[in-house]
Amino acid sequence: MSNLVEQGGVAVRGERFLRKNSQFSVVYEGGKTWAGKEIVLKALPNALDFSRFGFVVSRHLGNAVVRNRVKRRLREIARQTQVSQGWDVILIARVPAAGVDYKSLEKSVSKLLLQAGIMNRRK
Repeated sequence: MSNLVEQGGVAVRGERFLRKNSQFSVVYEGGKTWAGKEIVLKALPNALDFSRFGFVVSRHLGNAVVRNRVKRRLREIARQTQVSQGWDVILIARVPAAGVDYKSLEKSVSKLLLQAGIMNRRK
């Protein structure tokens, strides 16, 4: 699986995601920001051999169904996108993200990752 990381011979699921509030806070405080119509990207170099993604989808986007759809799309885009090693990346969905299709969201994220200089290529 793509989000498994070996630690002491044991595969740990979810290490490629930012989950704790403290992890998000570090990126919010020290990271650089790039903004598009649907997405805001915040990125900060980390000292790891891999990059981690975090997702922020507020209630302003819509009900739980809409928010979860946006999160699923963002997770898939992050999975499909090859970024340079050693980055913590937060993708923040803006209200227009709820009304666009997958391809438009993918294009928006790719554009921001290229602007940030951390996108290598698509898988």
